[in-house]
Amino acid sequence: MDKLVNCMYRKPEALFRLICFPWAGGGSISYAQWGKHFNNSIEVYSIRLPGRETRSKEPFMQNVQQLIDEIATILLPSLKEKPFAFFGHSFGAYLSFATAEYIKRKHSLEPVHLFVSGASAPHSAARSSGQKKSELPDDEFLKWMTSIGGTPSEILTNKDILQLFVPVLKADLRLLESIRYEKPQMKLFSCSISSFDGKQDVPHDLEAWNDLTTGEFTIIKLSGGHFYLKEPDNEKYLIDYITKNLETAEVDYL
Repeated sequence: MDKLVNCMYRKPEALFRLICFPWAGGGSISYAQWGKHFNNSIEVYSIRLPGRETRSKEPFMQNVQQLIDEIATILLPSLKEKPFAFFGHSFGAYLSFATAEYIKRKHSLEPVHLFVSGASAPHSAARSSGQKKSELPDDEFLKWMTSIGGTPSEILTNKDILQLFVPVLKADLRLLESIRYEKPQMKLFSCSISSFDGKQDVPHDLEAWNDLTTGEFTIIKLSGGHFYLKEPDNEKYLIDYITKNLETAEVDYL
């Protein structure tokens, strides 16, 4: 469990667990620090993927299903223990969806709420446009990284750090680009889905997430670009929103 999950703020009496999935190239620290901002009713698990942090010597996953299998297998006892929600941004949105779809299909479990951010729905035609980012030449890839923001300047201007960071990011993007889903004939989930985006980010097909659930569906756009969620005011909004929705869900699920 400790290999996969970074939980900096343990809350054994929490009523819910919020499982957070990293963006492409991301580690577990940012979400793990969210734990201090939630009250004692919510414990935050931040997913740590192979090839980074304490797992830096592990090879990158070459197949997204292998990654989902690992996450689902390790998390399953915790998911059975108490109600849980998923949050994922960009690549993390797809990984959280794919994990939720797998555990629903295999174990008849689903989140009480799926919070997705900065991403078109997995079956949307909007995902198939444009060149694959993982295949860009290094100079174009660096320009793209700079354009979307979110990467500290000390990384972008340091060749030694870039040599460590870029392979992690490209490995995640290859997994992201391999994720393909058809529009489901029947709704996959009954849980609520909230879809967030930055107002200044490239347009995403947020509406298509509504195809996946019979539950409530909400779209929220906040000021900022692709990494809008790193802005303190937006981070506070997300934490307050997630808290309100999970504490409301307590009536229905506990």
